[in-house]
Amino acid sequence: MATQTSKSAINRRVASLAPSATLAITAKAKQLKGQGVDVINFAGGEPDFDTPKQFKDAAIKALNEGMTRYTPTTGLPALKEAIAEKLKRDNQLEYKPEQIIVTVGAKHAVFNAIQTLVDEGDEVLIPAPYWLSYPEMVKMAGGRNVIIQTAESNRFKLTPELLKRAITPTSKVLILNSPSNPTGVVYSKEELTEITRIAVDRGIFVVSDEIYEKLIYGNAKHYAVAALDPKFKDWVITVNGLSKAYAMTGWRLGYFAAPLEIAKAASSLQDHQTSNVTSFAQPAAIEALRNGEAEATRLREIFSKRKDLIVAELKKIPQISFVEPDGAFYVFVNITKTGLPSLEFSQKILDEAHIALIPGAPFGAEGYVRISFATSEQEIVKGTERLRNWLQKK
Repeated sequence: MATQTSKSAINRRVASLAPSATLAITAKAKQLKGQGVDVINFAGGEPDFDTPKQFKDAAIKALNEGMTRYTPTTGLPALKEAIAEKLKRDNQLEYKPEQIIVTVGAKHAVFNAIQTLVDEGDEVLIPAPYWLSYPEMVKMAGGRNVIIQTAESNRFKLTPELLKRAITPTSKVLILNSPSNPTGVVYSKEELTEITRIAVDRGIFVVSDEIYEKLIYGNAKHYAVAALDPKFKDWVITVNGLSKAYAMTGWRLGYFAAPLEIAKAASSLQDHQTSNVTSFAQPAAIEALRNGEAEATRLREIFSKRKDLIVAELKKIPQISFVEPDGAFYVFVNITKTGLPSLEFSQKILDEAHIALIPGAPFGAEGYVRISFATSEQEIVKGTERLRNWLQKK
């Protein structure tokens, strides 16, 4: 037996995966902070708030009552009922508890949906810019990524024409993400309906990642894709979770709702993969879903103010441009005037100006960087000033 692991010893799908640029940049920023460096964190993909006390208290109560054993793989019946209530109340969607799978975060929900749907060689249609984990998940399933390039001039939105040109007889899944990570763009009801109708008419399933649903600003509005037309529900897998809206990222609480056949298959997959989400975290999720709307609204209002602030500050910098976000907590910034590739830009600005942000290349958009405003107003002002001064020296 060889004493040193070689690449040939690694499963080819795992060996093909790209490491997460988000996590790598964040790790380096944390390392610098640990060394006493004043780093502005524009890289974060999570709210910078503690989980509300009422949710934590629900978990503590569950622990004190001895809820430390396995639960059903797909979640406590009471949690699945709370999710079903939420989907009906907020999204006008009716699902039975057996159609709902509770997962280890929304990332796990997307992963399991793709693993359940995609066979070797199936094509998965992904509009770019995309959340950087989507293509890697497709690789793990043995599928083939078909990246559909969108344009900044059209607010990075997938159009019916672009979708029609990308579809082939082996297209199996379309991934939609509204509000979008990394662009913050929100699709209108009409746009989502037309795009989904094209997919469904061609027998293509839609994985709709709606994790930023409650973080929407101004006149924008969220629409659950599965609720837009009665026939869509048989073809749409709705992904959501508690991380973003309720400041519960570390709790790893996600879920998806799907046609029964898909949900049953995904349940079998999860049986052999992770089993259940942490038992005593699930009562916290029930509390958030049933009684957490005031907290979600409070967080949204804070992020809305931050969005207005960062947009105003970034407009003062002539070397960049951007599409103003409608949702999430990111601004996707065009840096092509600097002449620097996005990875080099991100590395240099972290090393030289101590600003952590995420390169656009892993999102399928070279020439851009993602700036998160999941940080305080003071840090936003200081960070954008630092960015402006750094660019003036280039």
